[in-house]
Amino acid sequence: MDEDFAAMFEASIQAKPNAKPIEKGQTVEGRVVAIGHDVAFVDVGGKGEAVIDLDELKDPDGTIEVAAGDRIQALVVSTSGGITLSRKLARGAVTDRQLTDAFQTGLAVEGKVEQVVKGGYEVRVARSRAFCPFSQIDTARTADPAVHVGRVYAFRIIEYKDDGRNLVVSRRALLEEEQQAAAAEVRRTVMPGAVVQGRVVSVRPFGAFVDLGGGVQGLLHVSEMGWSRVADPATLFSPGEEITVKVLRVDEETQKIALSTKQLAEDPWATVQATYEIGQVLSGRVTRVAEFGAFVELAPGVEGLAHMSTFAPSGHPSDWTRHVPIDMTADFQILSIDADKRRIGVSLVQEIARASASTASSRPENRIVPGARVTGKVERHEKFGVFVFLAPGVTGLMPLSETGLSREGDVARAFPVGSEVEVIVLETDPSGRRIRLSRKAVIDAQEAEELREYHERAGSAPTGGLGSLADKLRGALGSKPK
Repeated sequence: MDEDFAAMFEASIQAKPNAKPIEKGQTVEGRVVAIGHDVAFVDVGGKGEAVIDLDELKDPDGTIEVAAGDRIQALVVSTSGGITLSRKLARGAVTDRQLTDAFQTGLAVEGKVEQVVKGGYEVRVARSRAFCPFSQIDTARTADPAVHVGRVYAFRIIEYKDDGRNLVVSRRALLEEEQQAAAAEVRRTVMPGAVVQGRVVSVRPFGAFVDLGGGVQGLLHVSEMGWSRVADPATLFSPGEEITVKVLRVDEETQKIALSTKQLAEDPWATVQATYEIGQVLSGRVTRVAEFGAFVELAPGVEGLAHMSTFAPSGHPSDWTRHVPIDMTADFQILSIDADKRRIGVSLVQEIARASASTASSRPENRIVPGARVTGKVERHEKFGVFVFLAPGVTGLMPLSETGLSREGDVARAFPVGSEVEVIVLETDPSGRRIRLSRKAVIDAQEAEELREYHERAGSAPTGGLGSLADKLRGALGSKPK
């Protein structure tokens, strides 16, 4: 393999017979001819064999940053036995000329942080002392400046004055360049649908910021942390934690990246149709209460809604909320399922039990069918009638003409909201959503029953029309002997 590299390099040398000799300390630009196990061969236009340590061509992760054919800029650190190049200057072998070249070309120099001084650090670069401001020692603020003392870093000379006696260096400039190069590489691999590794940088109430590498960050929104509702992201993730995420969106203009851990797990709604059925009773936990109802978690990622209309009215608009405090666990019955819209209607089993108890004497067998006699609770009043709650999710309308009151009667006073009222079902539509009720029919039925009982006691059957109970009683009293 080395013979092949030598042959290739020899060919490149022979192509430039009149090339000028290369001197130590000279900054040169060359083309990478080949990459070996430990060194890379570089054509710099001279008659010598130029090599550069492979470690100097690697990024912080150990990946080689260049390929054959790429051009690089480096400093000649030796011409003995061949040309040796370096992209950073070693502390012990830097001349004033090399420092000048490094400043002019932006080449990195190696320096040791000697001590903390006012406003920054004193850095030893070869025989020279340099100053590095606190803001230039790292890309992030350092809480304890002393942690850098004694460390050897690569720096860039950003100010060169008084023939090198006044040097200002920056480590941050090199780190940012490395980050930008790494960020460009990361952004080439980060695309919608990609599954990548990341490190949690910070956790906020609305989500977590995740470093995907090279300083590229994405947002893992709280709604994308799991199929279950997450109240506090800090209970799931902590800074420094390594996690796997899926890329949802990449905004090329703003460079914003949306991430998800939820999408890495199976969608629980995919099996809802096969898992749940109407009438099924399940244990659920109340996760939150809204103005219109309570949300109930039936399984991780699957929530049902106990609408406020499924609770018996009491006369107070928000009284139903006391039955479903947040975090309460109870039994709920499924009333409806719409898997496509991700909706499940549920009702608290206690409410069903109350409704069943209130219709215990109903006919026939508590079924809400025409002719059934049931007991409900007044839900609300409208100009055209009274709505009566019969069971969770089941409400009927009692028209004004069926209230049993005269036109001048006070409906609100006769049927206060939350009060119980016995009614007879007059009609229902096939869907069971429109139910017509009558209190007047109950009154008529009671009068007819009382009249029948009266005639049975009197030993005679009624003749003619039933009329009203009051008329029959007046007639009976008027025919008594004095």
